[in-house]
Amino acid sequence: MKKLILSFVILISGAAMFASCNLISSAGFNSKGLPTPSVNDEAKNIAKNEAVKVDHSLWNKLLQKHVREDGMVDYKGFKNDREKLNKYLEMLSKQKPDDSWSAQELLAYYINLYNAYTVDLILRNYPVKSIKDINGAWTSEFINIGDTKISLGGIENSLLRKMNEPRIHFAINCASISCPKLINEAFTAPKIEQQLEIVTREFVNSDKNEISGNSARLSSIFDWYKGDFTEGGVSLIDYVNRYSKVKIAKDAEISYLEYNWNLNEAK
Repeated sequence: MKKLILSFVILISGAAMFASCNLISSAGFNSKGLPTPSVNDEAKNIAKNEAVKVDHSLWNKLLQKHVREDGMVDYKGFKNDREKLNKYLEMLSKQKPDDSWSAQELLAYYINLYNAYTVDLILRNYPVKSIKDINGAWTSEFINIGDTKISLGGIENSLLRKMNEPRIHFAINCASISCPKLINEAFTAPKIEQQLEIVTREFVNSDKNEISGNSARLSSIFDWYKGDFTEGGVSLIDYVNRYSKVKIAKDAEISYLEYNWNLNEAK
């Protein structure tokens, strides 16, 4: 009987941990026919690089106006500019990405789509203490891409993660304190490589991680998506060391910090 109870407790605990760790990746892996080219296919991507141009200038202006340098967001300010945000969202939703789009254009489009609709989600539920308080935040298919409906989790898992670019995890923002910050400029195809490098390096060296030579307490992002960072046989320590100012020893102890889901609202 004791064994049975113990097994049940372990099962429930494991399920709770799984649900928590996969909260933002619970939307499945169905790309719904939308393109997800690998960023590693350089020759193909370069050939397409000038094929499509999506204008993200309106989003750029909104970000510069309502997002601080530290990534904290003035959601009340965004509410006052609701009409402009809606105009940008409508423009994005009228787009229908296809195989003529370069990987760079798609990355910028999907990242901006995710971030802009996350702000939209918060505004539609404002005031809110945490995005976790919103039912179906990552699983509800409230986003239109052409005639396709998709969720925030679908954009992340079914589109961006399939493009074999782990740095996207530091570009998308889930409106929470522990998330990589929402940068106050739009991602664009010509600048996407530079932007991804900047946000990754900044996040790794920020207070979202506690890194020393012999140990590292990393953001839970590195735990939840470890497979993305270690694909191809690269160790997690090797990946972090590419960007960290403090290099972690190969045999260092790795643990993960508790995630703060409180809203990233500028006070």
